Amino acid sequence: MQRRMGEAVARVARRVNEVVEAREDALDLADCKLVAFPAGIYKAMRSVAEGIHRISLANNELRALAGRFATTFSQLRELNLEGNLLHRLPEELGSLLHLRAINLARNKFRRFPEPLAAAPALESIDLEGNEIAEVPVEVLASMASLRSLNLRANPVCPDMRLLVRPLVPFELLLSPEGDVPEA
Repeated sequence: MQRRMGEAVARVARRVNEVVEAREDALDLADCKLVAFPAGIYKAMRSVAEGIHRISLANNELRALAGRFATTFSQLRELNLEGNLLHRLPEELGSLLHLRAINLARNKFRRFPEPLAAAPALESIDLEGNEIAEVPVEVLASMASLRSLNLRANPVCPDMRLLVRPLVPFELLLSPEGDVPEA
């Protein structure tokens, strides 16, 4: 087990170093067995953080994301957090002025993550496979840039389904009623 953990740490360090050295605009830390975003990465990427436009932290074991993440990677356009254990997002995520797409599929959200409503350029939100039963219609209707919201495989209650569709000016993806998991 200790050897596997050492390999995971080495993989993260190698990926971070490659991004810093090549001054790439994407950081891929998917499948690295992370339980938290490593604090050392903030320091290691200080010189290139403003140039990072895409980050993937998919398929880890993240339970939370610190506000420092959003303030450090302030030019982020795409964020993939699919397949983690997240149930809320930091308020600072709403300060990402350039964020266009976020993938939060297969996490532990029970409610729509409201910090997303403050992200002015957000066009696409994927929340498939969470535990969301109610949809904040007013919040969603206020999101001027939103083009697509995926809520498939969430236990969205039938009343919400009827209420939401006519009120939102974007593509709303829901599972057929018979395929909805129980809340």
